[in-house]
Amino acid sequence: MSDATLPSRRLPFPAALRRWNIAVGALILTIVVAGALLAPWISPYDPFRMASGPRLSPPTAAHWFGTDELGRDLFSRVLLGARLSLGIGLAAVAAGLTFGVSFGLVIAFYPERVKGLLLRIVDVVYSFPDTLLALALVAFLGPGAENATLAIAISLIPFYARVTYGLAAVERAKPYVEAAQIAGTRATRIMRVQVLPNILQSLIVIGSIGFSSAILSAAGLSFLGLGVQPPSPEWGSILASGRNYIARAPWILIFPGLAICLTVLSFNLIGDGIRDLTDPKGRQRRI
Repeated sequence: MSDATLPSRRLPFPAALRRWNIAVGALILTIVVAGALLAPWISPYDPFRMASGPRLSPPTAAHWFGTDELGRDLFSRVLLGARLSLGIGLAAVAAGLTFGVSFGLVIAFYPERVKGLLLRIVDVVYSFPDTLLALALVAFLGPGAENATLAIAISLIPFYARVTYGLAAVERAKPYVEAAQIAGTRATRIMRVQVLPNILQSLIVIGSIGFSSAILSAAGLSFLGLGVQPPSPEWGSILASGRNYIARAPWILIFPGLAICLTVLSFNLIGDGIRDLTDPKGRQRRI
């Protein structure tokens, strides 16, 4: 497994536009993060207050995103929901990256016999889709934001471990690592000081991919009632509360759905942009 394990497809946009994907993704993400951080101050209504407006009211000047089945302001709930959605995604990716990258590096420096066994275990777990694995874990752990975060983090570990192993295995075969081993440098120091910095750019890309997956998994678990529990607003739980009113009040699903799509899109754009900048072949084609 090598760098080819990373997604190699490029966005089907003109080359001129592709150079701006990081800027566009960063702009969208900045708006989402700013809304999440400032939600308590810029929300026009209390997101928990029932009957702050007419029930199932369409978007108006008073309620920009309309109201839900309990009369709660949907704009305020989507803003506050960004905090939970982004928080779960950030915590899950941070934990998944920490353990997955560490595990992948260790496997790359293990003896062949032990390495084969560990890789088979990783491959078996990796064969399950992230969301399905998280669903099984949270069903065992029980519903709640904390358990959902833990389940998503565990589901991301095999992906990060497998890709990290592939990247580290390529680096391990290079002369500078062989020279360090001959000089008696400890494997842990080689991993930390020499190998990790050389694969860090690729890890940033897969980190952005994992964040998108974490956001979608968190929304999916909450939609199924296994993630964030009502009345706490989270994009998936808002979708779940409005699914019975899709014909009468589609805005309850449209706005949190757009928030999820735009957030996932922003991370994908940033990841693709970083990959383009760090890919020598991509740079040569642009030149």
